Order: sequence, then structure tokens, then C-alpha cells
Amino acid sequence: MRYWLMKSEPDEASIDHLAHAAKKTLPWTGVRNYQARNFMRDAMQVGDGVLFYHSSCPQPGIAGIAEVSSSAYPDPTQFDPKSPYFDPKSTQETPRWLLVDVHFVKKTPLVPLATLREHKELADMQVLAKGNRLSITPVTEAQWRFITEHLV
Repeated sequence: MRYWLMKSEPDEASIDHLAHAAKKTLPWTGVRNYQARNFMRDAMQVGDGVLFYHSSCPQPGIAGIAEVSSSAYPDPTQFDPKSPYFDPKSTQETPRWLLVDVHFVKKTPLVPLATLREHKELADMQVLAKGNRLSITPVTEAQWRFITEHLV
């Protein structure tokens, strides 16, 4: 089992959207970074833990816990010309972008980025690295355990 931090803008897909979605599951659409795509394609497995992180908002931070609930498959938004995630270079035969489904586990009190920075146990988290912009980053088992046992 692996662990991940997945960022989402809450006006697009929040922990509340996930909690109220059909079957409490949403496809993680719109990833347009090759490294994040490769995490989904090559490393994520059904059952992996997810720290659901609200980003690009007034108070960014961990807002809940989820889990990966599907293997990677083509993101349909890449084929939709009306989507902001449309990619004219993608085809049904050779899709460039993938997604996984994410399933709601629980909403937590928000753990702001500043709170994560306060704990030496989390100093190596990729989300805390200067200049990190990835929407999906791995989380170590020790980091997961510290966050789930002490912060949420």
C-alpha cells in the first residue's frame, strides 16, 4: 500500500463534492503534468491512501482522507473540445492523459500548510518543498501515520 497527497481546487472538486458524489467517488480529471500522470499510471493501486488537499484557495491544506478506487484509465476531458482540459494531440487510440477514481473516506478538520510546516516529522514532504507545484505527490508511510494519528 502506498500513500498520496492529491491537490484539488475546492471550487472544482472539494472534499464535500467527494462526500456527496454518487457512490462517494469521483474521477480525478484534469491532471496535465507528466510526472503526476505517471504516478497514477505506474504507482497508484486500488486501496492506496489519499490525503485530499484543497489548493489555490484562501486556506490551503488537508481537508480529508480518501482512497484510490480504480486503476488508471484515459481521462475523457482530454477528448472534449469544450473542456478546459482538452488536448488536441490526444486521440482515443493514443491517449496522453490518465486518471484514477478517488473514493471518500472521511472529512477532517482542515490541516493548513502552515501546520504541516510546524512538524519536523513532515519536513521532507514534497508538498512543503519550495517551488513544488505537482498536484499529486507521494507521502511516506511515516508521514501518513503522523498526519492521520496526530493532525486529523
